Amino acid sequence: MARRGDHLRSVPLFAACTDRELARIDQSVDELDVVAGTVLTNQGDIGREAFIVVSGTASVVRDGIEVATVGPGAQIGELALLDGGPRSATVTATSDMSLLILSKGAFNGVLDEIPILAHRIAVELARRLRAVEDSTYQ
Repeated sequence: MARRGDHLRSVPLFAACTDRELARIDQSVDELDVVAGTVLTNQGDIGREAFIVVSGTASVVRDGIEVATVGPGAQIGELALLDGGPRSATVTATSDMSLLILSKGAFNGVLDEIPILAHRIAVELARRLRAVEDSTYQ
């Protein structure tokens, strides 16, 4: 995997972070490479980590229906870390993937130290909610 700092800066969530903030995030993440078919999250399970997609794609399935495909720059699993609730979807790698992982403790630490990230995550979650509502009412 290439330099993590470069990957972090390419993630929309982190794009506006300062070099110092990116260094803090870099200290908090681990790297993981997975093969196609690997299940990253199971709907209903308790979330213990969040993922940032560096490369590759994954399918997001809720209640047996594919609701999205995610790729580089996407974050996966942050909702369960924010509210402590169960995973809202099953996410399965559809190609080989390179990921950055934040444990629950590291995730909370980064949000405490870089509060603007909490705002950016809230905006992303609101965007997802609107998309679900729009598809429900059409």
